[in-house]
Amino acid sequence: MDTSKPFYITTTLPYVNAEPHIGFAMEIIRADAIARYNKLLGREVFFNTGTDEHGMKLWEAAKKSGKDVKDYVDDFAESFRGLTSLLGISPDIHFIRTTDTHHEAAAQKLWTMCDERGYIYKGKYSAKYCVGCELEKTDSELNANGRCPIHPNRELEHIDEENYFFALSKVEPLLKEYYEKNERLIIPDFRYNEVKAFLARGLQDFSISRSREKMPWGVAVPGDDTQVMYVWFDALTNYISTLGWPDGDVGSTKDELVSENLYEKFWVNGEKIQYCGKDNTRQQSLTWQAMLLAAGLPGTDHIVIDGFINSGGQKMSKSLGNVISPYDAIGIFQPVAGDLASDVLRYILLRHTNDFEDSDLTLETMVELYNANLANGLGNLASRILTMAEQNGVPHDGVGHIAFPNRDDLNSFSINSYMNAVWLQIQALDKSIQDKAPFKKIKINPEEARADIHEMLGDLAQIATLLAPILPKTSEKLITLVRASAKPESPLFQRI
Repeated sequence: MDTSKPFYITTTLPYVNAEPHIGFAMEIIRADAIARYNKLLGREVFFNTGTDEHGMKLWEAAKKSGKDVKDYVDDFAESFRGLTSLLGISPDIHFIRTTDTHHEAAAQKLWTMCDERGYIYKGKYSAKYCVGCELEKTDSELNANGRCPIHPNRELEHIDEENYFFALSKVEPLLKEYYEKNERLIIPDFRYNEVKAFLARGLQDFSISRSREKMPWGVAVPGDDTQVMYVWFDALTNYISTLGWPDGDVGSTKDELVSENLYEKFWVNGEKIQYCGKDNTRQQSLTWQAMLLAAGLPGTDHIVIDGFINSGGQKMSKSLGNVISPYDAIGIFQPVAGDLASDVLRYILLRHTNDFEDSDLTLETMVELYNANLANGLGNLASRILTMAEQNGVPHDGVGHIAFPNRDDLNSFSINSYMNAVWLQIQALDKSIQDKAPFKKIKINPEEARADIHEMLGDLAQIATLLAPILPKTSEKLITLVRASAKPESPLFQRI
């Protein structure tokens, strides 16, 4: 890894047809941990998230709610924007909406570039379409009832109209070459193998527009006001439009044109990371890379693919009533953790959900993990050491002796491994207190006891430093307390 290069990282943009769920919270928290880690390395970092606000699914949802579609997406966009403060996300994160005027113009520019290079044509489109996925479905992708297995409760739409197509088959040789040159494009390897296998079966051109008469909510196709862009072609462009491409305007959170070319800095010359869920694998790894190649633009460096979060052994769904809201989860922990409640959810999602495979969580499990590892673990450890330091006047001077975890874990997006290594140090320090028992020794050998406490205080400071990218508020509070050799006024994490 070249730490002298600027670092760009982005989440996917979730649809704003429902309140945020814990699966997206996991994605943005993981991306934030990696962004914070790279900032600590001294790199310039651009961190992007936002909302996907076009497409048939949103058009239908707005009509069903009785709201104007713009008012509908505005309301939900604020719920997702609120996640950044709720989850303790880096305050300098850039938030893009695909209804931003600049983004829409960028999507039209990308379309024009692909068209001028011969990768867009008009043709007859007939397909079975899952509105829930916003994707065409082949017969082999359907369940026994002829429905999408991801959205089995809704009928497929049957589309038969004249649309524009993206010549994916024409990009196929360029994609193969790009994959060959980029061995770590898709992480983990087994997802890369899935995409390569899909590519090996041959790629089909796909429709990238819809009739405005039937579905008017979308970005206008350049030069044809009877058509709007297919939502994926529009939304994927956000990864460069957020950087001001093509004209330097960075969109909704800043009105002015930026003084430097962020696209050149972070996309052309930087290291580019995309986080996504496994249901986005094909769109991020194949469709978006093909669009970039067709337009003659640089591709992504790494696409990190998460598994799903299930609950109680079942896929989360509204009908089962097992969807976990990050707002509800943090609400459980706020009475006992206060302003560290966001770190509680960060801890659970960064350590106890698998980096790349599916995981299972319930609210009950989350409470158990909190009590065992934060209230009884880190919180109790910090209180004991800081209380001994304050009572015996032991200052902190930065001396500690714990081994640092392998930070290559974070370079390879193996956040679980990094977290587990930090918690091994926490457990080892707790055992050291039991073995050395300075709280007893202070009565018979105060000099040695104070030396033990001094070392433990230094170790706690090192642990606080290691927590900085993953539990930022906890890290900051611990460092403040250690520097003052002062016990917390109340436990950092009270038991539930």
